[in-house]
Amino acid sequence: MTNFVFPNFPIRSAMEHLFERLTDLLRYDPASPMLFNSGLFLVLFVLFIIIYQAVQDHRRLKMFLVIAFSLYFYYKSSEWCVFILCGVCLSDYVLGLLLGRARDNVLRLGLVTLNIVINVGMLVYFKYVNLLLDAITSIAGSSFDPLDVILPAGISFFTFRSISYMVDIYRGDLRPCRSLLDYSFYLTFFPPLLAGPVVRAKDMLPQIAEDAKATPQMISEGLFLIMTGLLKKVVIADYISGNFVDRIFDNPLLYSGFENLMGCIGFTIQLYCDFSGYSDMAIGLALLLGYRFKENFAAPFKSQSPTDFWRRWHISLSTWLRDYVYIPLGGNRKGRARAYFNQFITMLIGGLWHGASWMYVIWGAYHGLLLVLHKAIKQVWRLPESMKGRPEIRLANIAFTFLLVVFGFTFFRASSLETVSQIGSQIFNNFHLAVAPQFVESYMMIVLVAAAGYIAHLTPRAWTTGATQAYVAMPVVWQAILLALILFIVVQTRQSELVPFIYLQY
Repeated sequence: MTNFVFPNFPIRSAMEHLFERLTDLLRYDPASPMLFNSGLFLVLFVLFIIIYQAVQDHRRLKMFLVIAFSLYFYYKSSEWCVFILCGVCLSDYVLGLLLGRARDNVLRLGLVTLNIVINVGMLVYFKYVNLLLDAITSIAGSSFDPLDVILPAGISFFTFRSISYMVDIYRGDLRPCRSLLDYSFYLTFFPPLLAGPVVRAKDMLPQIAEDAKATPQMISEGLFLIMTGLLKKVVIADYISGNFVDRIFDNPLLYSGFENLMGCIGFTIQLYCDFSGYSDMAIGLALLLGYRFKENFAAPFKSQSPTDFWRRWHISLSTWLRDYVYIPLGGNRKGRARAYFNQFITMLIGGLWHGASWMYVIWGAYHGLLLVLHKAIKQVWRLPESMKGRPEIRLANIAFTFLLVVFGFTFFRASSLETVSQIGSQIFNNFHLAVAPQFVESYMMIVLVAAAGYIAHLTPRAWTTGATQAYVAMPVVWQAILLALILFIVVQTRQSELVPFIYLQY
């Protein structure tokens, strides 16, 4: 009888190699954060949601699971900075309890001030210390080597949530959260953690207390929002960015004024699709877990004035600035001039909130000036009643407001005033409209994708609502097929390297 000898495969070595690869994949990598549009997140979230559904009737176990996943999600974005997030949770919880028990007004004000100092102090150190030191050394006439400060992901968002929690308690709009588990769930909840929306405690804590659960309709709505968010981000924003917009802003002088203008318009569409896409996915993921957030964008390019634009763009931030900056400054209660000043300062702070760059400050000041001018003009000049509501007037207002917004976002995207100057010089001195046909031919897919994104944005709200309802009404099998088709399109369209969401840097 013949003895067969099997080849000696290095099974143990292969297993060790596989384990090392898996460990590397799950470990923090600054070059590869775990984002909503990454394959790793998709795999881990599917595993998470299966466990979540299995334990959803056990409230505390479910909450521990979500907090653990949220902290891991944050760890994959900022490593040790997860301890900062945990520290803010504990600080808020303790200060909130103390504020709820305090009766002395001076003590109450001191507790709120302490919370604001802690949160604003973190923002100043992590985001603005280099900008401040650079300004100081420039005034002194000396040179400055920037400090090596790591910016925790999403710090602007969770610090704003922290401040609003304490201020709402101080104002009597919210009772202190008695459970550290509940508050930790709120502040670390992963869908809005890195790039918003800015979810307020008074909107989410009641849902946590009620032990919210996802209904079949909420799950369908959530999946629809996730699909639309992915399409906005990957198919539109990433595509026009990598294939056109970045080239314009990297070297404006290589392109005609017409191409520069198209680049500025392209970035405006890119930013909207990128940021609203993240918001859609965050709101959709929250729906899958049973929590409903308010919308963060309401067709901002339909705006007919700068004031209308800020009622529609990044709604959670604009309303936060209104409630916690503009109103405390005095709002419009101290006369028209003071109201204008308060509005300008509020928008200046909103611009600075975006990051440690003078370009953001200029962008915020620009929008503050637009809001002030719009309100001032309305005081002295109004359209005759016969002209209000006419389609041509409405379209003219929309087009003019859009161009104002595009000009502002040029500062938002450009790396320096020199870049803005070069773009402006090309547009006003070397426009060359004759290159338009060649541009359309050379960038046909860019034009089609950007136009599709803009036109879809302009469609009536009833169409979006109808599409959502149609998806909700579909049999589960057809919902799954459509979801698989969208994922296939996203995978086929996405670039070789994962493109982070723009607002992750804020």
